Amino acid sequence: MTSVEGLAPALAMLAAFACLIGGGVLIARRSDVRKGVLMLVMAAVLVGNVFIWTL
Repeated sequence: MTSVEGLAPALAMLAAFACLIGGGVLIARRSDVRKGVLMLVMAAVLVGNVFIWTL
């Protein structure tokens, strides 16, 4: 695995965690629930991509 191939899943997982936290905050504050849900969906897609990449 090259350095970029090893770095991409790690960055995607960091982005997924950031989206989970940000989406949860938006939903908890009731400021923008739609964007919060979309961020949670995006986090799920990122985790799915990382799962596919690592198989």
